[in-house]
Amino acid sequence: MSGQKTEKAIFAGGCFWCMVKPFKEWDGVSDLVSGYTGGTLENPTYEDVKHGDTGHYEAVEIEFDPEVFPYAELLDIYWQQIDPTDDGGQFHDRGDSYRTAIFYTTEEQREAALRSRDALEKSGRFDKPIVTEILPASTFYPAEDYHQDYYLKEREHYEQDRAKSGRDKFISAHWEQ
Repeated sequence: MSGQKTEKAIFAGGCFWCMVKPFKEWDGVSDLVSGYTGGTLENPTYEDVKHGDTGHYEAVEIEFDPEVFPYAELLDIYWQQIDPTDDGGQFHDRGDSYRTAIFYTTEEQREAALRSRDALEKSGRFDKPIVTEILPASTFYPAEDYHQDYYLKEREHYEQDRAKSGRDKFISAHWEQ
C-alpha cells in the first residue's frame, strides 16, 4: 500500500457479517470494522440495535488508500452485495437496522455515490427502483469483538447463515450473468 493517504468508506448492506469478506482482502484496504451508524443512541450494543428502535444501521467502515483502491471500485463491489431495491432489510434479515445505505465522508464520495446509483438505476438491471439511500456519515460505533471478522472466527455458522439468507442466490441471479 502506498500509505500516502487513507480515507474511510461506510456501507450498510444488511447483516454486517456478510459485508466484510467482499472488501477485506483487497490491496489498498487497510482496515475493516463492523459496527453501527446512523442512529440516535450513543454507544449502542448489538442488542440495542437489533431491537430496531435506535435508528442505527448495521454497517462496515472500510479504511482504504484511494490511490491503490479507488472509492468507485468500492462502490462497484458494494452494489454487487445487496438488493438495492429492498427498503425493508436484506434477504432474510428484516427491519430498519438491515436497510442499505452509503454513508459519505466527503463531498467527492457523495458525488461518486450519486453517479454510481444513477448509473445502476439507468442500467435496467433491476425491475424495481433503487432505494438505497446516500447519507452523510455520522458517528460510527464499532460492534462487539465477536462480530469482527465473523466469517473467519465462526466459519461454519457464517456459511450456514449466509446460505439460508438468499443473498448468494440473488447475487448470482443479478450479477453473474
